[in-house]
Amino acid sequence: MSSSCRIVVAKYCDRLEPDPSGDRKSMTSEVIAAPHAITDRGDMAGHPATRTDPATRTDDVGRLLKSWREQRGRSQLELSIAADLSTRHLSYIETGRSVPGRGVIERLSEELGIPLRERNRLYLAAGYAPAHPEHPLEDLGAARDAVEAVLRGHEPNPSMAVNARWELLAANGPASGLLAGIAPHLLEPPVNILRATLHPEGLAPAIRNFVPWRAHVLRRVERQLSHTAMPELTQLRDELAEYPVPEGQRDAHTVPNDLAMPLVFATAHGDLALLYTTTVFGSPHDVTLDEIAVETFFPADASTAKILRSM
Repeated sequence: MSSSCRIVVAKYCDRLEPDPSGDRKSMTSEVIAAPHAITDRGDMAGHPATRTDPATRTDDVGRLLKSWREQRGRSQLELSIAADLSTRHLSYIETGRSVPGRGVIERLSEELGIPLRERNRLYLAAGYAPAHPEHPLEDLGAARDAVEAVLRGHEPNPSMAVNARWELLAANGPASGLLAGIAPHLLEPPVNILRATLHPEGLAPAIRNFVPWRAHVLRRVERQLSHTAMPELTQLRDELAEYPVPEGQRDAHTVPNDLAMPLVFATAHGDLALLYTTTVFGSPHDVTLDEIAVETFFPADASTAKILRSM
């Protein structure tokens, strides 16, 4: 990567100083099926039903699928019609009387919007090898180059690539500069951007609209938790919710904006008001790529645009 786009940022450039005033999967258990369980033979596309040793399974695939269906608020009838299965077949899968083939797992996963990481868990639970590889960002070839191009192309606007847990994967120079000056322990890999933003030793003392911004962040974490079912997000949500409100931010004061609520914080160059957008890859097959989001901050007013251009 270029000097301005780093995988796991270790050095920070284009530094912004805070306002001196302070306003600133080894698998071990078995899946036990009911006697005379019905096992699918491959999928409708003709792929063989390659199986792993049952001793490597950790979960009952039927229970996992039922849990995802209920989390998405779908009935058996609705899901079976959408996935081109009989309701009886789906019921057999959920109760362990039938082991779904790879094609059935994929169709159900698509209909339920299950992330690729959790789809691999379903395959393992059913006794199959995982269908989706997972590579580090630096090994993703053209996709890595695309991430770098997006980060570099957005300069002078801060832009960063994060995973589903908001852990920093790469950032451009302006984004790295925003993190300069926060407590060193918050910059130890993996750097969690939400923690670095809201922690009392992070950007929190400089945030002008901390109360509404944290409320917005917590809603984002809740939505991500609902989508991914990652237990780490529960811990992150609870941690962020317990951070103290900086002095002078006791009310729910919001910063007026007709378009969206900006993140507003103080710097030595003046207040920055930033709106953000999120960019994701379409049709990913790799777990890492499925979880990457590029978050870019754009100026919400002319003053912020001028400051960013002068950095």
